Amino acid sequence: MQTNVILDQRLQKVVSYIPQGAVLADIGSDHAFVPCYCIQKKLVERAIAGEVNLGPMEAAQAQVALVQLEDEIEVRLGSGLTVLTPGEATAITIAGMGGTLIATILEEGKTHLSGEERLILQPNVDAVDVRKWLLANGYALLSEAIVKENEKIYEILVAQKGEESLYADDFEQREWELFFGPQLTREKAPAFVEKWQTEKQKRQYILEQMRRGNDSEVLQGKIETIEWLIQKMGEVTG
Repeated sequence: MQTNVILDQRLQKVVSYIPQGAVLADIGSDHAFVPCYCIQKKLVERAIAGEVNLGPMEAAQAQVALVQLEDEIEVRLGSGLTVLTPGEATAITIAGMGGTLIATILEEGKTHLSGEERLILQPNVDAVDVRKWLLANGYALLSEAIVKENEKIYEILVAQKGEESLYADDFEQREWELFFGPQLTREKAPAFVEKWQTEKQKRQYILEQMRRGNDSEVLQGKIETIEWLIQKMGEVTG
């Protein structure tokens, strides 16, 4: 008997950005829950689940077999986007890992992208690194979302090749929008405000500890940087 896969709120939000009828590639698939859910809900035509290590790959294969979707979902072993040929997938999801790692996966695997696919990316931290990679490689942000679940806050970035329109034209403003997110900064959802208020408090504590240290030029420079960051966090949450 086939078992229906249930996704948490975070992954449901990720899935909501996958175009209807897409060919999905889920990189770092974690038991292939997203591909299984999407096939069961008839959201995508077929799917590829990519895993870099044998154990997780076998776990994904077991889940696909459990829900009897071996004909619609192919589980592949390989590093990041290298499991794909360019143009094979029309939507790619990478969720549940650090933003620096996601940016690395995109950079190391960019020859496996056709430029036609939609990218739906959910970094747990360091979303700024993902935004910088997208901007540097000609991917326009289509949308951003922020979700709070189980006391954790997650950002979701949706991008496709094209001319960027969400960022400000002003260079300095754009730099801060890369850090906080252009759409998220404008919308100021409760989860966004909570996240940056918490980050501000963390840096205020660090600042207090640093001010008790020696008065070297290097330390003073770091203090000024954190002070500036605290100020910006206050502005975006104000």
